[in-house]
Amino acid sequence: MTDLARLLNTPGTSLAIIGATDRPGKYGGIIYRDMKAKGYPVYAVNPYRDTVDGDRCWRTVKDLPETPTIAVFVIPAKRGLGVIDECAEAGIENIWIQPGAFSEEMRPKLESSDFNWLANACVMVQGRPVGV
Repeated sequence: MTDLARLLNTPGTSLAIIGATDRPGKYGGIIYRDMKAKGYPVYAVNPYRDTVDGDRCWRTVKDLPETPTIAVFVIPAKRGLGVIDECAEAGIENIWIQPGAFSEEMRPKLESSDFNWLANACVMVQGRPVGV
């Protein structure tokens, strides 16, 4: 199993922030902007937005122009259940589930697939500025 925290220190690691938004105070936007500012290639994913922080936003991970290294879930767990399936269809191997976005209902789907996954850890705390 891949250590996702270590993967953040691998050059070229890209992130799909699922639940990215421009709504003030929402973690989807805070995380998107933080990881972008740290130098990670980031993709905004949110079916309800066309842009986030001035960048294009995709409806699902299946719509992304390339497969991100890690899909970061910043969405309610009930929505996350379906997004796990979308990640499998898109060939995404690594799933990072932010605190508050995980439920035990997700565990069987995550464990029955070949996902590397981490739940209840903050990607902003683990992620460091690229090149530092």
